[in-house]
Amino acid sequence: MPEKKKGSLYIASLRLERWPRSLAILIGFAAVFLVNPAGIGSLLTTSAFLKVSLAFVLTWMVSTANYIINEITDAPFDAFHPGKKHRPLVRNEISVKVLLVGWLALVAASLLMAHFFYSRAFILSLGALLLAGLLYNVPPIRMKDVPYLDSTLESANNPIRFLIGWYVLAGPFPPLSLLLAWWAFGNFLMVGKRVAEKKFLTAEESSAYRLSLNRYSVRGLVAFMIFNGLLFLAMFILFAIRLSLKTFLYALPFIIFYLIFFMIKSIQDRDAAEEPEKLLKNPFFAVYTVFLLVVFIIAFWLR
Repeated sequence: MPEKKKGSLYIASLRLERWPRSLAILIGFAAVFLVNPAGIGSLLTTSAFLKVSLAFVLTWMVSTANYIINEITDAPFDAFHPGKKHRPLVRNEISVKVLLVGWLALVAASLLMAHFFYSRAFILSLGALLLAGLLYNVPPIRMKDVPYLDSTLESANNPIRFLIGWYVLAGPFPPLSLLLAWWAFGNFLMVGKRVAEKKFLTAEESSAYRLSLNRYSVRGLVAFMIFNGLLFLAMFILFAIRLSLKTFLYALPFIIFYLIFFMIKSIQDRDAAEEPEKLLKNPFFAVYTVFLLVVFIIAFWLR
């Protein structure tokens, strides 16, 4: 195989196209202002812009390292997935050793740069993202194979990325209700992904592709999805009340509609549930997302 072609296969294995997920750190960064409006001046500086930009790159690097581990450990199971069976490593077109060298380089570079430019809390948050990837993918722990705990650990990336953004600038620990809300929302999305896998894969494909799917039922997954949606709403309400952001409660009907829309799509549309980013290609969903953002901005302004 030509080196140029093989190089493109290695790049494809890094899943660089998933970079938007690392933008979640911006929510944590902006939340500093949400919790402490008087500190807006410290966020709107050239130094803060450069630090949050580098934090995004470091988060992307660690996330890419996690995808490498996922690529390696999942290869035997991906062979039974109708779409993922075409991945380069599954087809033995690339080397595990080369991928591991790439993983080591990404981890070393990201943690080294974090050491020079950020606080200990930031470094620990970045390390937590790396650790979550290892616990999720690597035997003998491999939480990916444990029903309900699999999505719960995978969605822990949400509050971890939030903390990375939060600690771009040194500060106290964020409100626990906000972290739990963000975690529950992530789990809501992840369980939707499990619903799609359970519903659209055949029994043979699902049992071979993801071991935890054998112990799931669609009804149980939908119930767990509803539980996480309700937990998110409860923590969101608690956060809004405790921080005197009661105007945020006006957004509740729009948030609930947003959750219901995703739940319906996860049951009906396999691609949308397995890759939530694809929902943004839906014109209605994209416009509604922007609308919801505007609602939050107005609610904050009206406080």
